[in-house]
Amino acid sequence: MLSLVGIVVVIIMVFGGYVLAGGKMAPILKALPLELMMIGGSAVGAYLTANGTGVIKKSAAGLAKVIKGPKWKDEDYRDLLCLLFILTKLVKTKGVIALEQHIERPEESKIFQQFPKISGDHHVVAFICDYLRMMTMNFDDPYQVEDVMLKDLEKHHEEEHAPAHALQTMAEGLPALGIVAAVLGIVKTMGSINEPVEVLGAMIGGALVGTFMGIFLSYLIVGPLSGRLGQVLDEEARFYNVIKDVLVSHLHGNAPQISIEIGRKSVPTHHQPSFYELDEAVAALPPEL
Repeated sequence: MLSLVGIVVVIIMVFGGYVLAGGKMAPILKALPLELMMIGGSAVGAYLTANGTGVIKKSAAGLAKVIKGPKWKDEDYRDLLCLLFILTKLVKTKGVIALEQHIERPEESKIFQQFPKISGDHHVVAFICDYLRMMTMNFDDPYQVEDVMLKDLEKHHEEEHAPAHALQTMAEGLPALGIVAAVLGIVKTMGSINEPVEVLGAMIGGALVGTFMGIFLSYLIVGPLSGRLGQVLDEEARFYNVIKDVLVSHLHGNAPQISIEIGRKSVPTHHQPSFYELDEAVAALPPEL
């Protein structure tokens, strides 16, 4: 939501300053529809040309992420650590075989269903279950598992950041598209060279709106949206890093309490529960889990 506020502030400051300086909005408003058609339309067309269907779909979802912010909140990180505590404790007390019913059908597992927001995210559940399943297959060398996890997270990072990179590429191209629109406006003006000075001035001013809009959209709208999307995706990726750190710590032979404490240290600072908050959350877990 703060991103929308920022865009409103940008528009008010830029055009408000222009009007206060004595500028008239009429020439801009007159030229704006066609200039936006040329610049915005060509930018969208180039975006469709340069990107696959998957990136385009993720771009729409990415813009929603920019408005809503990161998916995972304070309580979600706390719930994740509690979930991992239960799972690692289950392995310690009953062995890896006890995991099978939970990792093969997580949608029916009492453990996963205790945390509905996490269990509702297919990617997170699959990530947890895949590596717990490896443990049941005796693939339990912590260094090898960590290496596989890092490669998995790197692949996930590249795929999730593709829309942000595509938006940044669009932002970098918008000033050039503004120049294209401006040049076409000048070409149109040169075809009316016999018109009075007042008419030519209005036509040249309209052409320059194209240059302005290209720069405005690039540096004040699309570029910042791309940067914010990258920040949101980076923060959401920290959720997976917490899972990795807890499971690798478990494979090193640490107690569940130690493993989730190591995971707690990976939680972003502004979402990180204190030691005592996490301890209370673990103590409040239903005893039958």
